[in-house]
Amino acid sequence: MDSPAEKGVPRGGLGRSARLASIPLGFAGRAVGDWGRTLVGAETDSAQTLARNAEQLFAVLGTLKGGAMKVGQALSVYDAMIPAEMAGPYREALARLQTSSPPMPTADVHRMLAEQLGRGWRERFVEFSDEPSAAASIGQVHRAVWRDGRAVAVKVQYPGADVALDSDLRTLERFSRLFAAIFPALDARALIRELRDRTMEEVDYRIEADRQRAFAAGFADWPGLRIPRVVASAPKVLVSEWLDGVPLRDLLGGKGSEADRDRYGHTIVETMFASPARVGLLHADPHPGNFLVLADGSGLGMIDFGAAATLPDGIPPVLVEILSLTAARDATALDALLRAEGFLTPEAETADVLRWVGALADPLRVERFHFTEEWIARQGARVVNPTNRAYRETGRALSFPPEYALVVRVLSGWMNILARLDCTVEARGLVERWVPGFVH
Repeated sequence: MDSPAEKGVPRGGLGRSARLASIPLGFAGRAVGDWGRTLVGAETDSAQTLARNAEQLFAVLGTLKGGAMKVGQALSVYDAMIPAEMAGPYREALARLQTSSPPMPTADVHRMLAEQLGRGWRERFVEFSDEPSAAASIGQVHRAVWRDGRAVAVKVQYPGADVALDSDLRTLERFSRLFAAIFPALDARALIRELRDRTMEEVDYRIEADRQRAFAAGFADWPGLRIPRVVASAPKVLVSEWLDGVPLRDLLGGKGSEADRDRYGHTIVETMFASPARVGLLHADPHPGNFLVLADGSGLGMIDFGAAATLPDGIPPVLVEILSLTAARDATALDALLRAEGFLTPEAETADVLRWVGALADPLRVERFHFTEEWIARQGARVVNPTNRAYRETGRALSFPPEYALVVRVLSGWMNILARLDCTVEARGLVERWVPGFVH
């Protein structure tokens, strides 16, 4: 049992490691084998076993919050590439990590507000709801009314989240085999290391506030998109304008009207590619909880700017060139570029990157592209199949340098989400407009 002081976020490294160890690692080795057999039509573990493992994964990561929960969130956006019979149980469990976790005790919420906003913090609000309206990896959100009458969202960091985040991301490297079993195409250890390097700054909400201000200013006139203005900020408390709406994930699976899904898909793609040019930043936390379908029907609201890639000169030119060559199906030039820039190891003599992942550039080869789960599942069946020759010869030889990994993860994450949204987008035209150097 946790002591009262530990109910917010368990902090002890030994205790947290023990909880992580309770995840059923015994099934990890079997899952890799079952993965290959699934893709060739053989029998897999029982649905009951998969469901039980998924529930335990959710229970442990959700209770730990911090880095463990953040890794679950990062992985959950890729489940569209996983065969349905394997992904089903994990999809529901991991998706819940995007907003669900045990709430922080009210006394801890009040203590954090007093520490961050001053002992007279209540005087800043006309109303403050002690019941959290949403939860994230390192904090939870409360609805309130600011002293000027504006409805606001108050994000309060869990006590000890900074210590827990660092502890989790270090400890989780030892458990990367579990995540690799569920998502074989990912270098889970590298993903966790990159998350550790990039996300520790998320514990300072003042950094997030500065990013949010930059996005709000840069997209103030953007049709179909609203970014809430920052009202007040402190290292562990962030107060923003409240947006009424429901998470975009409520539309996944083809829900809602086709016209609305297409409109939202357009906004997501254009915002993603335009933001480096307009504000020098790329929102780096791709999951459908970070966009809200606004209640007034005006479009989408964009939230949560804790993770962002700083791109003052836009998307790196080498990534733009890779994108252009892949879209143009120029295998020879693509191979030469990847070797010259260190994306392929010298010993990868038989690498054929275009054959392995080239179809992922399909959205850039036509005027309008229909993102569907069937399409992304076909790509996943090839890209993440360990029995596939291209996977063995190319997938294991291809490595994105650390300075590019985050951008690639964002692009691939949103591609999976767009497929689950089931939308049609003029992606090529948007890339041509906002990404200098892209040629197709």
